[in-house]
Amino acid sequence: MAPSSPPAYYADLHMHSRFAYATSRNLTLPVLDTTAREKGVRVMGTGDFTHPAWFEELSTQLVPAAEEGLYVRSEAVRDDATRFLLSVEVSCVYRQAGRSRRIHVLVMLPTLQAAAALNGVLAQRGADLGVDGRPTVGLSAKVVAELALTVEPTALVVPAHVWTPWFGVLGSRSGFDSLAECFEDLTPQVLAAETGLSADPAMCWRVSSLDAVALMSSSDAHGPRTVAREATRLEGELSYPGIREAFRTGAPGRAGERPAAATRLAGTVEFHPAEGKYHLDGHREHGVRMTPAQRAAAGGRCPVCGKPLTVGVLSRVEELADRPVGEQPDGAPGFRSLVPLDEVLAAALGVRPAAKRVATARARLLESFGDELSVIIEAPLADVAACSGERVAEGIGRVRAGEVDVEPGYDGQFGTVRIFPPGDASAPADPDQQTLDG
Repeated sequence: MAPSSPPAYYADLHMHSRFAYATSRNLTLPVLDTTAREKGVRVMGTGDFTHPAWFEELSTQLVPAAEEGLYVRSEAVRDDATRFLLSVEVSCVYRQAGRSRRIHVLVMLPTLQAAAALNGVLAQRGADLGVDGRPTVGLSAKVVAELALTVEPTALVVPAHVWTPWFGVLGSRSGFDSLAECFEDLTPQVLAAETGLSADPAMCWRVSSLDAVALMSSSDAHGPRTVAREATRLEGELSYPGIREAFRTGAPGRAGERPAAATRLAGTVEFHPAEGKYHLDGHREHGVRMTPAQRAAAGGRCPVCGKPLTVGVLSRVEELADRPVGEQPDGAPGFRSLVPLDEVLAAALGVRPAAKRVATARARLLESFGDELSVIIEAPLADVAACSGERVAEGIGRVRAGEVDVEPGYDGQFGTVRIFPPGDASAPADPDQQTLDG
């Protein structure tokens, strides 16, 4: 008899609370717990643990789970309760080598005690932690990593949305061309990097230096609706040490270090990268969107006003790429590019994602199949059709097959996914289907 596969689960480790700028007031622990279970997320990052008010809620509402390094709500101690992992996105604004740097890093820790210690150290170094759940510190990304690892040697420090122009370590405005330039001698302790909404693993595979890290994906959600729009799939032990081990061995360059029984990084769920709001180059003020070749022909400037274009993720990947398109490193986990269920339902029903008909259809599907990721990825299409109609099943089938059209995003403007052909009878009367937060 063939050995059974280890249990699999999804983790969404980068998100925010209501104490971060531009986030939903509904981001409370009870809402996150419920939302995670509806979406199919087993492990949810807390986000924002440096904010005093949020840290107080975490300290009073969470208790240690049965699994090491994870927490559950004190009112939801049961097997299916969402496991929370302490996380925060830190905005590092500093100068290095004569130029300004702005880098976002995600820090994850296994205990509230370690989080309290890091909060204290950051406050001592001048950080005003009560201003924003995503604190801005006048420290380098390397120093933040060093402080986290000093407080807790098993800390996970992950450069966030690595390709975005403004705050990604490899973005067009960062001044860094590799993780090593940013983290220097601490680079070997950076075990993973986050792809971000405007890129996917296939784009990252083109840059061989990223073979040294695992590629993780997460929603960076600013509201409940966008939880799990990206997520990381893990197989094996459900625990903080298990997750850390999956990242440690999830890099293609460490594929030979994966013992059979260990938790492993099994892949990621991705936004279609063209839908991300920094995929192409452009100037949103004048509606100018360009491919890398078009930007080069325009001299990198907006043809309307002459200002420099925001250089998007696709162009930046092209600049650093040392592999051809389509080459996958040996041992690299795969990924799926999906569309959130609400958007699929809206397209199939001819309404907006926030419409009551979408909520009703989603509730019916969740009752039948358990959670949104299960509906989008696994549910038999014949059963979906029996539950919600042929049109919904067709939409989900198109998403699984990658049969969607995307009008690319640029310069802070999300792209638009079209699941059914233009002019389809079910298209919403208002073509603006993008109501994404975050």
